[in-house]
Amino acid sequence: MIGRITGTLAEKSPPLVLVDVHGVGYELDVPMSTFYNLPGLGETVVLLTHFVVREDAQQLFGFLTAGERSTFRQLVKISGIGPRMALALLSGLSVAELSQAVAAQDTARLVKVPGIGKKTAERLLLELKGKLAPDLALPQAASTEAGNDIVQALMALGYNEREAAAALKALPADVGVSDGIKLALKALNK
Repeated sequence: MIGRITGTLAEKSPPLVLVDVHGVGYELDVPMSTFYNLPGLGETVVLLTHFVVREDAQQLFGFLTAGERSTFRQLVKISGIGPRMALALLSGLSVAELSQAVAAQDTARLVKVPGIGKKTAERLLLELKGKLAPDLALPQAASTEAGNDIVQALMALGYNEREAAAALKALPADVGVSDGIKLALKALNK
């Protein structure tokens, strides 16, 4: 089993990367969260891997963090979720955002990921409940109605979901909607 690869980053073409390890080039599919955080071409990279062997193919998937790899492994255990769909999920949502969606049982958030329909999203929420890292659960403010309203308001103002969620994490747990929006806007405009 291949668990980790350390080598020189030879090519980057989303979602595929080529890592040269002492003259042998390994092609790895990576989620976009990993892709955006890769070093430049010619630099050394360390990727945790997951190796999939099927009748018609052998695929190697790479991840920068152990959290991404363990979440990927949880996803592929679910019936009907293959490596490609798991990669799409991790490309569309960070591990923390996926954990938040599962904790809040937020189907709408998962449906925004290309290739995930309502039934698949519901099955994911059911299967993943209690299986993702507990330290990635929702911050207190985000678990309230006010937190959801603040995120929706920020998205309506043109911020993406990641920016809105990041701003929400910085807010006090007991903040109201209007005060929360004001504080979040101040934080985002810094």
